[in-house]
Amino acid sequence: MLKQMSNNNGCSWLSSIVRHYSRIRPPKPVSVEKVIRVSNNIARLDVPKEGPKPRQLLSLPPFPCHPLPGKNSTSAPGKRDHVTAVNWIKYYFKGTSGSVIESHFREGLVQMEDLIVDDSFKQKKELMKPMRKIRPNEVMKPGARVHVSVSMAETKISKRFDPIPSGTLCPNADEIKYLQRLVIYKDSAIIMLNKPPKLPVKGNLPVHNSMDALAAAALSYDYDDGPKLVHRLDRESSGILLLGRTKDSVSHLQWLFSNINNTKSSCKAWNDACESTYQRYWALVIGTPKEKEGIIHAPLSKVLLNDGKTERVILAHESSIEPHQEAVTEYRVLGPKINGCSWVELRPLTYRKHQLRVHCAEALGTPIVGDYKYGWFVHSRWKQMPRVDIEPTTGKPYKLRRPEGLDVQKGSVLSKVPLLHLHCRELALPNIAKFLNVLEKSSQQLDPSLSLQPDVLRFVATMPNHMRISWNLMSSYLV
Repeated sequence: MLKQMSNNNGCSWLSSIVRHYSRIRPPKPVSVEKVIRVSNNIARLDVPKEGPKPRQLLSLPPFPCHPLPGKNSTSAPGKRDHVTAVNWIKYYFKGTSGSVIESHFREGLVQMEDLIVDDSFKQKKELMKPMRKIRPNEVMKPGARVHVSVSMAETKISKRFDPIPSGTLCPNADEIKYLQRLVIYKDSAIIMLNKPPKLPVKGNLPVHNSMDALAAAALSYDYDDGPKLVHRLDRESSGILLLGRTKDSVSHLQWLFSNINNTKSSCKAWNDACESTYQRYWALVIGTPKEKEGIIHAPLSKVLLNDGKTERVILAHESSIEPHQEAVTEYRVLGPKINGCSWVELRPLTYRKHQLRVHCAEALGTPIVGDYKYGWFVHSRWKQMPRVDIEPTTGKPYKLRRPEGLDVQKGSVLSKVPLLHLHCRELALPNIAKFLNVLEKSSQQLDPSLSLQPDVLRFVATMPNHMRISWNLMSSYLV
């Protein structure tokens, strides 16, 4: 019937409502020849860097015909003051430093549109010329419009969000008390802290409340300068953190924790104390190593992921051309496997980034509980068991009493998303305050007031709450 109506009317009204879709294929992606790019001493084949992105411009209102308010006129009556482009921008962006404005002029980020009047029409018509770069001493004309980069306005805003430098950071009373509660030892040369998990150690641009910044401001005590970090812990890990209080102690401790501390001193007691230096970590791993104890010799290398935005540490292969670093770790299993997990003691002999985490995950095949960066695949297959009510060896009920409020504690093995179970539990190092005079060659003898103190200091830090709960649940009969 529709066909008959169309023929009778002599026009196809039905065709007017039919949509015709284009079948043109989208253009093929442009192939860009890859080039060799080097970052962090790692060479990789990647696309070339993009050129400079177009800057977003901020348009100022047209320059007024009347004198600027607040400006004292110095010209003769009937004549108008000459206002330069730099003075017009300074007037509009009050509070912005002159050096920032002058740098925008030098980089060509200030442009202008001139107003012209066309008399060819019966009525005058105002037109704008194309934008052009201008100099700071160019005189502004009425109706002219200036365009500047949006970064001119962002400089004034960004001052409020700049990171607080450690020298000017002023913690409040609660923060100072909290940090001082973390101190487990303090003398004239060093300060020892028990770092909690999830607290960053080394601050960068977006992090100003890191351990080094807070400690430098809150743990100076009677010294002019605050303590400085000697070694670092991951943000998620916990345990002993060492800080040096003086410039000399910091330099000697950094040498002690470096990987090239082979130089011997003339003081035999100091050399013996250096050989006694060690760190011991406790970690809860998924699975259990094949050997109960051993030494891991597995060099590490760094690779870039996500277009070079993230860095990852992996085991270095012999056939790889990437630079690698030697990494050695001693390990010892502390007890039997319970609920698919084992407690392991780790002692690093070299100090590389993420050394223990990579050695556990890739060398031993037993990633640390809560380490989703290097053990996400094992975590996805790991079936967490309910809490143990019967000992697997004897078949008898558990005698260990569980702490109150255990079900509401987060981060332990009972949690769906447990925290990282890596804790720097023990540290032994030379008594820097005792040997400092001999090392600086200011005296051939030890400090008489410190002669009775031991040559080696040993510290033990308690585990955080989430690891303590996991320990109480799973370690009632560790050897």
